[in-house]
Amino acid sequence: MKRLIKFLIILILLLLIYFVLFKVVEIDKRIMKLMYPLKYTEYVEKYAKKYDIDPYMVYAIIKAESNFDENAKSATDAIGLMQIMEETALETANKMDLDVSVDDLFKPDININIGLNYFTYLLDKYEDNYGLAIVAYNAGMGNVDSWIKQGTIKEDGSDLENVPFKETNNYVRKILRDYEIYKDLYGI
Repeated sequence: MKRLIKFLIILILLLLIYFVLFKVVEIDKRIMKLMYPLKYTEYVEKYAKKYDIDPYMVYAIIKAESNFDENAKSATDAIGLMQIMEETALETANKMDLDVSVDDLFKPDININIGLNYFTYLLDKYEDNYGLAIVAYNAGMGNVDSWIKQGTIKEDGSDLENVPFKETNNYVRKILRDYEIYKDLYGI
């Protein structure tokens, strides 16, 4: 009888520990989802599909760029959710045959559309190398091309830790990390 009671107590304790740990993991995941939200899903999903980009990558870029603040504007005139440089955004919109004003660039639908069109252009330029496209999105194509030419970074993007701009170096790491977090939290 004592053995049975001892066994039941141990079993109950193990079950309690299991459920406590399971609930902690679930709570942890809920907190992470608050930190890594899926906002503007209608537009992210629409344009991610249109431009054949993983939506979780789009969320990671938006999180890094504006933390989902559609009214964000940087000191260097980067605008909206995807923090597109004003000049680049207007030039890209023109190539897309979109008639937009600077104020329109704050609208999530327009900002994400133009931002992903430009990001797709970078992906095409760098032969679908997401790392190089992300670096170029932040530091500009001229810098990336120069770094590749100088041998600072490799053409295949396998050594992005060598990006000489500290901000860009941290930026690319953050986006790639956040991309993995989004995939882990929401699906793939």
